[in-house]
Amino acid sequence: MPRITRALGALGASVLGATLGVLAVAVPAQAASRDGVCNAGEFCYYYNSNYAGSVSDHAGSLADYGSTQPGCYEFKGAGGGQGLCVKNNAASVWNRTGNTVRVYYNSSYGGSYQNFAAGAKANLNATLKNNNASHQLISAAGTSYPAKDDYPYKGATSGIDPWNFYKGQCTSFAAWALRSRVGVPFTNQYKGETRWGNAKEWVAAAGRAGVPVYNNPKAGDVAVRLGGTYGHVAFVTKVNTNGTFEIDEYNYLYADKYSHRTVSVGTANNQFSKFIRFK
Repeated sequence: MPRITRALGALGASVLGATLGVLAVAVPAQAASRDGVCNAGEFCYYYNSNYAGSVSDHAGSLADYGSTQPGCYEFKGAGGGQGLCVKNNAASVWNRTGNTVRVYYNSSYGGSYQNFAAGAKANLNATLKNNNASHQLISAAGTSYPAKDDYPYKGATSGIDPWNFYKGQCTSFAAWALRSRVGVPFTNQYKGETRWGNAKEWVAAAGRAGVPVYNNPKAGDVAVRLGGTYGHVAFVTKVNTNGTFEIDEYNYLYADKYSHRTVSVGTANNQFSKFIRFK
C-alpha cells in the first residue's frame, strides 16, 4: 500500500496529493447519452447488416448487455430491431471511438472475438453475427510511451513545482508527464481553472474546462482513481491487447518516488476508473 507522508491543502490556488481509493464508472464527459444515434466517440451496433436498422450506441466497454427487457441494453434508434436487446442481435458495427474495439462471443470479454479499428464500419463475421455478448475498448492503434522516471524533482519531498503542485506527489509527476511527453502546457490553473486541486478533483475540473473524460484508457491519458482522501493520478504509457494498461506514477508504491505498474480498469484500490484525455 502507498505511504502518504502528509495531507495536502491548497497553496494560493493550487496543490494536490495521492492516496488510495475506490472508483466509479460513468459515461465519458464529451460523449452524447445513449440516444440511438452513432455520435463521435461511440461504438455502435446495427440490427441489420451493412449499417442498417436500429442503432445501439455505447460510450465505453460493456461486459454484460443483459438479455431481457426491462433492463437490457437495447437498440434505441428508429428502424428494424428497435427496442430489442442488443445481446445476440447485432449484425454490423461502426467504431467511432479512438480505440480498437473488440466484440466478444461471450459476456465478460470471453470466447471468440473480432477487432474493429478506430473509425471502422463493418459487418460482424459469421461467428459473431447475432452472437455478440460483450465488447471492449482495447487500444489506441500503435500509440505508446516509454516507461521512465524522467521527473526533474526526484528525491524532493516538499516544495512547490513550477506548475504549482507539491513536488514528489502523483499530481506533480502527472503534470510533468503531460508537459514533457504529450506537449500539453498543463498547470494547476490549466484552461482557466482556479485550481485542479487534489487528484480526485481532476475529473470535475476537466469537465468544467471542457477536457474529455473516458471510461477506458488511451496512451497519453491521465488515469484517475476517485476514492480515498486525495485520490490518485498516473500517466498511461501503454494499452495492452488484453485490456490491461501500463502506467508511470509517483507516490504510490513508495512515498514521493516513481513506480511503473500494469493495471486494469476497475474499482479496487490499485485500479483506475476515469481517464482524462488532454490530446
